[in-house]
Amino acid sequence: MGLTSNKMLALAMLFAALLFVGTVWLWPRLARRGWRAVSGRVGLLLATQLALFACVGIAVNQAFGFYASWGDLLGTETDQGVVVDHTLGGPHSGPVRLVSTSEVHGMGGSLPRTAGQLQQVDIVGRTTHIATPAYVYLPPEYFQPQYRTRTFPVTVVLSGYPGTALALVDKLHYPRTAQHLVKAGQMRPMILVMLRPTVAPPRDTECVDVPHGPQTETFFAKDLPDAVRAHYRVGGRPGLGRMGIVGDSTGGYCALKLAMHHPDVYAAGAGLSPSYKAPLDPTTGDLFQGDQKLKNRANLWWFLGHEPAPNTSLLVSSSKIGEKNYKDTLKFITRVQATNVTRISSIILDSGGHNFNTWRREIPATLQWISDRLGDH
Repeated sequence: MGLTSNKMLALAMLFAALLFVGTVWLWPRLARRGWRAVSGRVGLLLATQLALFACVGIAVNQAFGFYASWGDLLGTETDQGVVVDHTLGGPHSGPVRLVSTSEVHGMGGSLPRTAGQLQQVDIVGRTTHIATPAYVYLPPEYFQPQYRTRTFPVTVVLSGYPGTALALVDKLHYPRTAQHLVKAGQMRPMILVMLRPTVAPPRDTECVDVPHGPQTETFFAKDLPDAVRAHYRVGGRPGLGRMGIVGDSTGGYCALKLAMHHPDVYAAGAGLSPSYKAPLDPTTGDLFQGDQKLKNRANLWWFLGHEPAPNTSLLVSSSKIGEKNYKDTLKFITRVQATNVTRISSIILDSGGHNFNTWRREIPATLQWISDRLGDH
């Protein structure tokens, strides 16, 4: 039974309810003195409390998509660093391996040319040998006869840490929002490649090329764009402003960093509630292994002061009440403006916490902003 399934939540709630009823029923029998009666009362209270906490935890995880599975929660995932034989020709060979397809729910119709298509895929890095699951949204126009010779702009969408790729679809509603905006004439049809920045779970690599570890930045800067270009009808060469990148929280930091470090790949990078440097904590481990140059480049403050200003467009978001990065975001905007090269935009809400509800309010404007900066198709 999956961690995110409704059956799991229902079972946890039923178990908690039974423990509560059992506690009320047995309490008179345990009202005596003595270590057995006291131990029984303590045990029932503790079990009931743990069951209630489990219900809350499962419900919160369903709402915010922190962990995708029991293995993800317990840190026992082993599906990283897969080396694949890239012999061409078979239906599952190549850098993008199709797992399943479905229509975009809530948009009407069941045919790709009317509802679009959501593909669950595995993306394999040819140079880094990193393999990670992702969801690819193809807009209805991708399948319509009048667009059969057209190429489409691409935006990479990153979750936070730990996050799940599926949450970008069913919690943050990226495909559905993009389709509504296209229908309203507010953005161009666009391919969305949705995944989490945690390509080596359970470690939070902060999109860094870890010495003697996962080469996460190279995966997002080279392997992922190459895989998308090889498999989908997009602009054929890098450097043409065909790709954007957006993320929330940790994914927002990654989006900004990748756009700044690789403006030839990402013409636009949007960070929703981002941080501006990589943390070092138990989830990251030692990301830099004593390499000061690598550590400096991962710090966006240092990068703005010591590296040539990148020719890219950035967007940052925060809120006056509810976000811890508000002052840093204002300072970052000022620093970028001073370069006179890198372009900067922002979304500043009056209030909004570090959560899905806040990001859902920012995503429509963010997608429009990226669409405007990726050029004609």
